[in-house]
Parts: sequence; C-alpha cells; structure tokens
Amino acid sequence: MTTLRSLLHHDTPQPGFPHIESVSPLAAMPGGQIDIHGTLLDPHSSRVPTAAIGDTPTPVTLSRPTRATVSIPEGTISGDLVLHRNSRASNPVEVRIAVPMAENLHPVANPAVDADGNVYATLSGARGQATPVSIFKIQRDFQVTPFVRDVMNATGLAFGPDGFLYASSRAEGTVYRISETGAISTYAEGLGIATGIAFDPEGNLYVGDRSGTIFKIGSGTDGKSGEIFVFATLEPSIAAYHLAFNSAGTLFVTGPTTSSNQAVHTIGRDGDTTVFYQGLGRAQGLAFDVDDNLYVAASLHGQRGIIRITPEREASVAVSGNNLVGLAFLEDGNAVLATRDALYHVALDIEGRRLV
Repeated sequence: MTTLRSLLHHDTPQPGFPHIESVSPLAAMPGGQIDIHGTLLDPHSSRVPTAAIGDTPTPVTLSRPTRATVSIPEGTISGDLVLHRNSRASNPVEVRIAVPMAENLHPVANPAVDADGNVYATLSGARGQATPVSIFKIQRDFQVTPFVRDVMNATGLAFGPDGFLYASSRAEGTVYRISETGAISTYAEGLGIATGIAFDPEGNLYVGDRSGTIFKIGSGTDGKSGEIFVFATLEPSIAAYHLAFNSAGTLFVTGPTTSSNQAVHTIGRDGDTTVFYQGLGRAQGLAFDVDDNLYVAASLHGQRGIIRITPEREASVAVSGNNLVGLAFLEDGNAVLATRDALYHVALDIEGRRLV
C-alpha cells in the first residue's frame, strides 16, 4: 500500500534517488561514525553527496555506490538520517545520538546506577592526586552534585546487595563502603592497585588488582568484609581491570594491555580462567543485557565504541564513539556512556541485567 510517507521519502527505491537499506551502528556519540549501506550513494557529477540528521548537517567522509560514511558533529541529536545526491533525498532512517549528561569528570571505569536511577561517576585524577570531589551523583534530570570528597583516586564503582555504594581506591588498595548520604567507611584493605569491582549473587565482592590479581572478598557483617583471598590471576594491565557477571554467575574480565588483539576473559566459580573472545583493542568497562549479550568499551576492526558480543561470540559495533571507558544500562532501555571526562545519555532500547 502506498502511503504519504513513501511518496514523500520513497521508502522503496525510486529511479535516480539514493536509497538507504541499512545503517551501522544504529547509535553513535559526537565524533563517532555511521556507515550507510544502499544504492546510489556515490558522487554525482563530481559532487559529493551531503547528509543530515534532523536539521544538523552531517559530513560525508566516504562515498561509494553502495556505501557511505558520515561523521557525527557536536550538537547532533537523535533523528532521521537522510542522504542528498544531485538534489534528490534518500529515504529517512532513524539513528540514535548520545547527548552530554555530565562534564568535567574523570571516569576510569563504569558508572554505577542506584535503585532510583541516579548515576554515580568519579573524578579520579592522576595517581596520588587528591581531587576536590571524588564521586559525583547525577540525578535523572541530569543535575550534578558532589557526593563523596575523601576517596583518593576513586576507580571502580558498584552497588552492593545492602544498597550501599562501594568504591575502590587504586592509590590506597582499599574498597570503601558509602551510605546514601555519602558517609564513607573502610570495607577492605590490602588489595594492591584496586580497580574494577563487582558483586556476585551471593554478595561476595570481586576486586581487580591492576598488577594481575583478582581478589574475592566474602560477604561480611557490620559493614566489614569477610575473608579475602586470591581468586584468580591474569596478565597485568596497563590501566585497570573491569569486571561483570553474567546471569550464570560467570565473571567476565577485561584489562587493557599493550596488545591490539586483547581478550575478554571468563573466570568460573572455581577460579579457572578461559578466553571468551579475542580481537579487541583496549577493552575496558563491560556490562550485560538480560539476554546475556556482553557490551564492552573497546575497538573492533579499528572502530572504537561499545562492542556487542553475543553468547555465541559474534561481535559488532553497537555504539560508535571515541575515548569510551565504560557504560551502564538504565531501567528504561537507555544507557549511560562514560568517556575519559564526561557522561553521555543515549536511547538504545536495551534492557540491562540487574547487577545485584
């Protein structure tokens, strides 16, 4: 049936008009890239096609008959992507663009999300640097407020089963327990260069020591940890370890090295390590959706962003973007993306797995 939309935008190919069959990925950050696949996407009479997302002109950086690439400029918001060739417009395809949520931060791992949807991120600083605020709280309306001031080099963040926020200090080798008012107490010490943290379903806390140790900390009482022991060992990381559990209780770990062919490791309940996926560049923060698809801040085949890896180990770029260090899913299908100095908000229609 012919509709007004198809007449105006020719959703089916029209003679002489460029046509978009698909785009990949469907989401990007400012500075990222989106590939367009279709027909008649090449220059006409030496004139390179132009493109726009909504009302924002979007530079075309590559133009071939069946493929074009556009770069996402600052200030772009989600909307319909349209390519123009020889004054003829393609059919529109919706793309999702991440928008700034909080700036002037220094995350080095995933942000954390509480039960009310508030987001927490670090101003970590250089090793041994005391920053004026250690952890910020970002409310659902994007209002940013200082939350914790006295944790040196706050690195990994995670909420425990008790509802408290836990934060690692890579400078002190300590994990702190933080109340809803921002009051801090020491939970566990002696953890080396403590970076990524994650809780298993039983309330045990796992901590990645950048020098190569994964510690397991038994759930304790009265705000103190239980037994601490070495759970597994991996190759030392040049930056930080990042940890997340899938629905089966298997621990997944990334830790950037100097290799451009990095792996995502899995660690079973007995502490045995295996390689789940290999072929990423500078793999960092990771998270799961409810279908156990894994999302990693990394690069794949030279394209940086959030990489989606299915349980069958099939990898693709889910979000294109640079300088990403982590992510967290929100309850409404949206996600928070963390770069080295800011947080971004993007609609992905993905339901994330509950962390505890």
